[in-house]
Parts: sequence; C-alpha cells; structure tokens
Amino acid sequence: MVEKITKKNLIKSADAVNSKNPEISVVIPMFNEQENIDNLCARLLKTMDSVKKNYEVIFIDDGSSDRTPQLLQSWFKKRSDVIRIITFNGNYGQYVAILAGFEHVRGETIVTLDADLQNLPEEIPILLKKMEEGYDLVGGYRAKRHDNFFRTYASKIINFIRFRATGIKMVDHGCMLRAYKRHIIDEVVKTRETSTFITALAQKFAWHPIDIPVSHEERNAGSSKYSLYKLIRITFDLLTGFSLLPLQIFTMFGMLISSASLIYFFVEVFKKVVTHHHGYGLHFAFVFLLLSVIILGIGLLGEYVGRAYFAVCEHPSFVIRDILEKKNKKKEEK
Repeated sequence: MVEKITKKNLIKSADAVNSKNPEISVVIPMFNEQENIDNLCARLLKTMDSVKKNYEVIFIDDGSSDRTPQLLQSWFKKRSDVIRIITFNGNYGQYVAILAGFEHVRGETIVTLDADLQNLPEEIPILLKKMEEGYDLVGGYRAKRHDNFFRTYASKIINFIRFRATGIKMVDHGCMLRAYKRHIIDEVVKTRETSTFITALAQKFAWHPIDIPVSHEERNAGSSKYSLYKLIRITFDLLTGFSLLPLQIFTMFGMLISSASLIYFFVEVFKKVVTHHHGYGLHFAFVFLLLSVIILGIGLLGEYVGRAYFAVCEHPSFVIRDILEKKNKKKEEK
C-alpha cells in the first residue's frame, strides 16, 4: 500500500541531509517499476531521514519502457537535495546498472537495494549499525523467503555452485540488501566486471564481512525479471567469471574419455581377432558421445575467449543518456 505523501514528509528539516557531502549512498537499479516507485521513495526517504546522516539516493533507470522515468523525475523535483538519477539509453541488466551506480557514488558507506520492495528499506539502519561495529561488508540473507518454488530453489542451487566453484563464503548472493565500505566499491569499479556476481566479487575484496538475516516480503506490484534463461546465464557467469574449475573438470573428463576409449579399442581388437565379432552400433554411440563432449568443450572455451575478447576491446559496459542531479544535468558516455 502506498504511503500517503504529505508536505511535511517532503520539507527538508534542519536535520535533513546535505547531499554535497553524503556519508551514505543508496544505489537502486530500476527497470519497469512504475507500480513500486511512490511507495519505495516514500518509505526509503523517511527511513534515511531518520538516520540523521548525510545521504544520497542514486536511481539507475535501466532502459525502462513504462512510466518509471517520469515518476523518478517527479520525485527528483520533490527531493533534489538527495535524489540523483542515472538514465541508460537501453536495457543492460541489473548488475550493470549497479556498477554504474558504484561509479557515481560519493558516500563512504554504500547500500544497495532492489526496487521491488521485497527487501524492506526500513532495515537499512540495521545494516548501518552493523557497519559501525567495524564490519566493512554487511550482507543480508533472506531467512524466510516469499518467492515461488522455482526462484527459491534455483537460488539455492546457484549459491551451492558458487561456493563450490569459487570458495567465496556468502550466505545469499541474490539478496540485494547489502552495505559496503568505500574501499570495496573502489576495487569493484577498477575490475570493470559486469557479470551477475558483483556481490561475490565484492566479498573477495572485503576485510571483515558478515551476513545477517533480513526480512523478505512478497512482491505486491510489478513483475519479476527472473527467468530460466537468466538462471542459465547466471550459472555461466559464475563458472567462467570466477573460476577455472570448468576447464579443469573438462580436462579431467577428457582424460577419462581417452582412457575409456583406449580400453575400448583393445577390447574391440581382442573381440575381432579372437571371436571374429563385428558390431558397429556401439561404435556410433561412442562417436556421438565424443562429439557431444567436443561441442560442449568448444562452447565452454568460447565463453572464456569471449570474455577475454571484450576485455581486450574495452567495449563500454553501458551508455548513459543523462544524469539528473541538483543543479547539474549532463550527458556522458561510459
């Protein structure tokens, strides 16, 4: 339910922030979230005002085709003291949008949050309080999820694969309610990594991380952007972006197949010489198995080569159409 917006909510008080020197930056990627914007902004700004620290909120419009840009601009007019808007020229994906936000943050503590309100903006102060205890990364994990069967168990599978492939310890990489110290974000930006595992990458750069449980609500408006294709894409990003394990497994599998082929060859020679047996069905099956392994290997190697190619070419990860902030509207390309 959208919170009622009153004049009192929008007037900047003596305790409100001065966005010229924000201590906290909140980064929120958005794609077709027109149903959630008013509720999100009302609750988020109320929560951040109560923190009594200078802050900024950076919305990244990831090529929305609904009324998201217009609604964001409306909120900018109300709270230009804290709101900044980065608009892409197209849709590049959630984690690319987050990276763009990271490149423009000015705070020493950076908080990420999804726009769907499944994670509560009211819990941001809990993360900030934990940061004050000396942690440089506070990751939220959804103790009790309110997602469908597919999303819940797909996430668990990805978390399991991630840990086995990378050894990076984090409870729930898919939970976007997270807080980082500036030194971690600076290192993430330097890597220019745009895969769906920026959260895992950030975890590698942390000195003193911790995971804490956070609430998780059902999506009340809008539609999920999660699909089977994205699940497959996430798996490839994980396996090829953070580990050589796939190549190592493929090499070992190749050695196993080669050994089996050699044994099979001697068995066939023995059968032909001793028993004069002639059979070709198994031969064809074995050939097709080898062909499938070769095709899989080519695809896997292609994934690595493709990553190396784009890294060498230094193609822009995203193109910013404009940036809307207080007394500053400019166009630039990344």
